[in-house]
Amino acid sequence: MAKAEGGILAHSLRQGDVRLRKGQMLSSDDITQLQRAGVAEVVVALLGAQDVEENAAALRVASALVDGSGDDVELTKPFTGRVNVIATSPGIARIEAEAINALNAVDPMITCATVAPMNRMEKGGLLATIKIISYGVDEAALERAEAAARRPSGAIDVTTAQLKSACLIVTETGAEPDKGKGVSAVEARLTALGATLSEVITVPHRGAALADALRTATADLVLILTASATSDPVDVAPQALRDVGGQVDRFGMPVDPGNLLFVGKLNGRPVIGLPGCARSPALNGADWVLERVVCGTPVSSDDIAAMGVGGLLKEIPQRPQPRRG
Repeated sequence: MAKAEGGILAHSLRQGDVRLRKGQMLSSDDITQLQRAGVAEVVVALLGAQDVEENAAALRVASALVDGSGDDVELTKPFTGRVNVIATSPGIARIEAEAINALNAVDPMITCATVAPMNRMEKGGLLATIKIISYGVDEAALERAEAAARRPSGAIDVTTAQLKSACLIVTETGAEPDKGKGVSAVEARLTALGATLSEVITVPHRGAALADALRTATADLVLILTASATSDPVDVAPQALRDVGGQVDRFGMPVDPGNLLFVGKLNGRPVIGLPGCARSPALNGADWVLERVVCGTPVSSDDIAAMGVGGLLKEIPQRPQPRRG
């Protein structure tokens, strides 16, 4: 039993009043307690001279990953070879995939798993977990993993809201769904990102009325939610944007629900024409665009085109669906 001192316990152990957890490094006091409890032998892992213990190794890798990141991430205390990276602010995940892949290629015992890039994060959300699978890893491998993980601005971070205010223009025909639900759903999305819905303007579903509302909007971001779905690039909402000197950069997206979205600019400010499904709090294509725009990440027509892979989202029950013949 004396030979187990300094070893790492391979299995949790309960014997009388003695409670020792798996992965615990056995001290001389632990050995004494075990002997008094009648335990004759235990299974332990012994680290080599060049091995680094799992908790210390996990912390070193995690620290390398966030070295250069801002104050919007923090590390948890190491436990059983694991350290988590936590978001301290709402926003979207910035993940340097090349760094994560390079790190995971160094040694199978050194691992990092993250959320998807651009994933929306809440304060306190889990961004990544770094796990040392074995009880210890070789110092040389650990140094290579640290080098692979480091990036000048950190490999894991949160991009927070850059646009702080938004104006929502809602058009009405008199037969549209409850306006309040749509406004609430849009406001909740903005609040989750750390932005504010500063103004709601309601106008008839007419080009001239919508154009007048666009001229008066002063927020950082302009959102349009029309009573009638935008069905083509010259429909009421995108054409009203052009009529006041704005531009439409993209109409339509390969994400469902969310096809009927358009994006553009007016006087240097982004404009998003929301699809009707934005009235529901359920995830839709507009979320992916809105989150990036609010957090100051440019969204080009090519970016939207690339959203099709993985863009088939959960169907919403409010709309009719094609049926099998």
